[in-house]
Amino acid sequence: KARAEAEGDIVALKNYLNAQYYGEIAIGTPPQMFTVIFDTGSSNLWVPSSKCHLSIACYFHSRYKAGQSSTYKKNGKPASIHYGTGAISGYFSQDSVKVGDVAVKNQDFIEATREPSITFMVAKFDGILGLGFKEISVGNAVPIWYNMVRQGLVVDPVFSFWFNRHADEGQGGEIVFGGIDPNHYKGNHTYVPVTRKGYWQFNMGDVLIGGNSTGFCAAGCAAIADSGTSLLTGPTAIITQINEKIGATGVVSQECKAVVSQYGQQILDQLRAETKPAKVCSSVGLCTFDGTHGVSAGIRSVVDDEVGKSSGPFSSAMCNACETAVVWMHTQLAQNQTQDLVLQYIDQLCDRLPSPMGESSVDCSSLASMPDIAFTIGGNKFVLKPEQYILKVGEGTATQCISGFTAMDIPPPRGPLWILGDVFMGAYHTVFDYGNLKVGFAEAA
Repeated sequence: KARAEAEGDIVALKNYLNAQYYGEIAIGTPPQMFTVIFDTGSSNLWVPSSKCHLSIACYFHSRYKAGQSSTYKKNGKPASIHYGTGAISGYFSQDSVKVGDVAVKNQDFIEATREPSITFMVAKFDGILGLGFKEISVGNAVPIWYNMVRQGLVVDPVFSFWFNRHADEGQGGEIVFGGIDPNHYKGNHTYVPVTRKGYWQFNMGDVLIGGNSTGFCAAGCAAIADSGTSLLTGPTAIITQINEKIGATGVVSQECKAVVSQYGQQILDQLRAETKPAKVCSSVGLCTFDGTHGVSAGIRSVVDDEVGKSSGPFSSAMCNACETAVVWMHTQLAQNQTQDLVLQYIDQLCDRLPSPMGESSVDCSSLASMPDIAFTIGGNKFVLKPEQYILKVGEGTATQCISGFTAMDIPPPRGPLWILGDVFMGAYHTVFDYGNLKVGFAEAA
């Protein structure tokens, strides 16, 4: 068929093991080339600096040489950025940046002089180009996308991602600045409004395992579309149920087992007596209650870095285990399971608790028997099939299969939060509509 042309500036991406997608940009005059991850989960642009002498990572990557660019403007304000997998620090500089065919003038970016994390040493990319909102930009720097729009360099104020999940075939993917490539999606996009600027955050509904509700997000959960995250991250309570159903090995949690054996019956009785699920753990004495949900001593928010004030001798691990068990039991009781079966199932789930931020491995030969996992967005169900959510690493007999789901609990008010990374964005072409503040998903093609 005749190829419909995409309006806009197209940047080709390379795909490394379905885990890193990156493309090229040029900084300065004459252009110095850098490979970057286009990351919707952060908002700054940084590349290694020629002044980076102490971090080994810098020697493995291209380094920006300010002295060789005629369009360089000095800034010098210090900056550091913390990512899930490591931190970088350095200082701000300003120069022209070319992305695809678009040249952005006077762009503030960070020259990284320290990249202490091993992550950056083995990374296939030199730096990161953030496509999140200015609200989370370190140093309040204007993100490059804002400048593309302000300088009139894009047709429409939208950008869109296509990730090719078949790493061995041709192009790794593409990002279109200023439009949408009709060749890379089927049907129509389902759009949902951005609910909180910072990340590209929106509301997500129920999560289903093999067509059955997990009940956890029925009342809504926050989610972000994050091109800079490889996997799909969600609350421990659901990720564990998913891991159980797909047979992923996790870490046995002693706290979880203790809650089931010592408090399981009490929790069940309370739920049967229609105690509000949020209050159960405080009434059995494992959490303190703050009026909306149980609070353990010392919950530390990943996002806001606020340390929860300790109150009493409550162990955060026991409280978390209890709250997780309550969610599971509540769902099971809704399915009219007998008490013994419920407690038995909850105990099994304890064996499947994902290792914190770690990967869980699965048997590659059992993909056929694994259930579909579906996410409700904008009233529509977005299904991931096993071949879409299981990552294969290695070749031949050494092939390992890893669950694309990892757990991270972000407490209210920011959480519970789902991070829909490349596992999801690979299956669904994603449109980031900056003009109308909405995110759209359609089946990728």
